[in-house]
Amino acid sequence: MTALSVLDLSPIAEGSDASRSLANSLDLARHAERLGYRRYWLAEHHNMPGIASAATSVVIAHVAGGTRTIRVGAGGIMLPNHAPLVIAEQFGTLAALFPGRIDLGLGRAPGTDMATARALRRNLEASDNFPQDVVELMSYFQPAEEGQRIRAVPGEGQKVPVWILGSSLYGAQLAALLGLPYAFASHFAPAELDHALEVYRSRFQPSAELDRPYVMLGLNVFAAPTDAEARLLFTSLQQAFVNLRTGRPGRLPPPVEGYEQTLDPMAKTMLGQALSCAVVGSPETVRQGIDAFVRRTGADELMVTAQIFDHAARVRSFEILADVHKSLSQAA
Repeated sequence: MTALSVLDLSPIAEGSDASRSLANSLDLARHAERLGYRRYWLAEHHNMPGIASAATSVVIAHVAGGTRTIRVGAGGIMLPNHAPLVIAEQFGTLAALFPGRIDLGLGRAPGTDMATARALRRNLEASDNFPQDVVELMSYFQPAEEGQRIRAVPGEGQKVPVWILGSSLYGAQLAALLGLPYAFASHFAPAELDHALEVYRSRFQPSAELDRPYVMLGLNVFAAPTDAEARLLFTSLQQAFVNLRTGRPGRLPPPVEGYEQTLDPMAKTMLGQALSCAVVGSPETVRQGIDAFVRRTGADELMVTAQIFDHAARVRSFEILADVHKSLSQAA
């Protein structure tokens, strides 16, 4: 059965703050570990009032230090924002602190607006060098060679698992060329999903890291005791998306009854497209939705995210999903 993992943006809810958000992330990670989720990844976003995971490597250390067995990683590090050597040192340090538990997902986008991208990296052409930067970064994780002038310490010899993230054909092609596992951002950009999967699987070249294609797909899952409760929880994400796409990013808003009925046709269409990879409902609805999504895509792993306003409801959603996954595994 397809493995389950968690993607956390460490959401900052209205009326809350980053300290509470980061504490909630650790609490959710501990629950995910107990429930049998494979990984717990955090995402790099900047200049976002509702996301607390900007310093992604630091938050990974926070979560890994408070858990024992679950893999913790980046979903992802936006590599054009950073020098490859710096990321090699950061994740080499994490791997030294938490051996065998650290993953490094790499993305090509800036994870922010263009003004903030300039403030982060000063060089907006850095994304053009993404393939070379990935190869350079991976080289720092190899054992050092005699006479090597630049070394990542910590980092060398760690062989931290590297993933390519993407929402277009570019990432699929690169992951296939390098023989790396591929994570697709279908939870917010599903338009190219089917085509990207075909490209990645058909062009995959086995490597020292991976002998066959391995795909992890992002999926929004909002689970609650009833369909109506789950749909209400989902309105927080819907509001956040509309706010972001209309230039008004903010903290995660509380649920609103009948929110969709207040939207104009353009906003409804945008949400229908961006959030089409979402499973929202009761345990039985979630079971059917997960089963259908996996059958359609052949995903090896699902990276589940849930921007839920109330932390207890968020934990409960992941508990329900874990129970559903167990029942599907037993039936397989």
